[in-house]
Amino acid sequence: MSSYNTPDQPSSSSNSGHHMPPPVQQQLSRYESQKRRDWNTFLQYLKTLNPPIKISQFDHTHVLSFLDYLDQFGKTKVHHQACAFFGQPDPPSPCTCPLKQAWGSLDALIGRLRAAYDEHGGESSDSNPFGNGSIRIHLREIRESQAKARGIPYRKKKKRKKTANDPLISDQERFSNSGGS
Repeated sequence: MSSYNTPDQPSSSSNSGHHMPPPVQQQLSRYESQKRRDWNTFLQYLKTLNPPIKISQFDHTHVLSFLDYLDQFGKTKVHHQACAFFGQPDPPSPCTCPLKQAWGSLDALIGRLRAAYDEHGGESSDSNPFGNGSIRIHLREIRESQAKARGIPYRKKKKRKKTANDPLISDQERFSNSGGS
């Protein structure tokens, strides 16, 4: 009997007992893993809609409904205006106000989904539904309402003022700021 091997089957003599290791898949960074997980979650969400929405058919309204859907899994207490603890950062006792997704979590999620959309063949960054102006407005409203509900105003970081010791200030500015004549 002949021991003929097909081209894609190595002979036992050429293999000499050594197995080739399977190709090692490069481990994804934490960000890339989160981005992949978030993208798959969003795609799964689109499939649950009635009727299911194809990836080529969704728009910013589906993104907004996805953000609302995620609130049921939130861990951030957001007090209603009628709640006795509205505006208090550390309420003394529990209340029945809902738990929601934190603004920062949603903002980061939208950033990852925006990048994932571009990677998965999005038409152009201008038409990216995750970058739509209504998404930015929605996130801003969430940020402001959560800050009010907790009594913590959101303030943008201010640019620091130039000082006389700042190396970026010219000698003329330094002289005029020091009060010399």
